[in-house]
Amino acid sequence: MTQYPLTVFFDGACPICDREIALMKRLDRRRQLEFCDFSAREYDAASIGFTAADLATVIHARWADGRVITGVEVFRAMWEAVGLRFLAKLSRLSVVEPLVLNAYAWFARNRLRLTGRSHACTEDSCRSALSSRRNR
Repeated sequence: MTQYPLTVFFDGACPICDREIALMKRLDRRRQLEFCDFSAREYDAASIGFTAADLATVIHARWADGRVITGVEVFRAMWEAVGLRFLAKLSRLSVVEPLVLNAYAWFARNRLRLTGRSHACTEDSCRSALSSRRNR
């Protein structure tokens, strides 16, 4: 059985990611989702057992019971939590699933470039780049 809340770790300095999370927040009427912006200056990824580089590579989430999910499974879980189960089901169809997985893998590899942040993310470079972006 799924144990809410689901805590979603996201990059608030990524405009695309930020818009997606804003939509999920608006749709989450039952308050089953919690959101943690790992780009926030005060956020310490190590406090939850991840590095900033781990979180920047692919979206992560943690169920209330401690189980961690990543990638497309995070989006499916969010969709289900906010009442968009049909999207989760659609994404699991044998014809659609490879497309969804490949599209997300491509986006995850290219999101920094797509959002004007072309550097690779390391613990120090993420923190300094994200901090300078927040100060603008």
